[in-house]
Amino acid sequence: MQCHYCDREAAYAAERDGLRVGLCERHFRDRVEELADSEGLEALREQVDVTQTERE
Repeated sequence: MQCHYCDREAAYAAERDGLRVGLCERHFRDRVEELADSEGLEALREQVDVTQTERE
């Protein structure tokens, strides 16, 4: 799968309502940074069960 924003190979893919979108490592990080600066991250946390594990 190709990145939605560039010609690189997608490292991550998201699917919603049957539509799949791929993101390369760089564009994935860019999108996460944008979400961190918006209210969207809180909405995402509410939709996804995020569990933090302790590192040994």
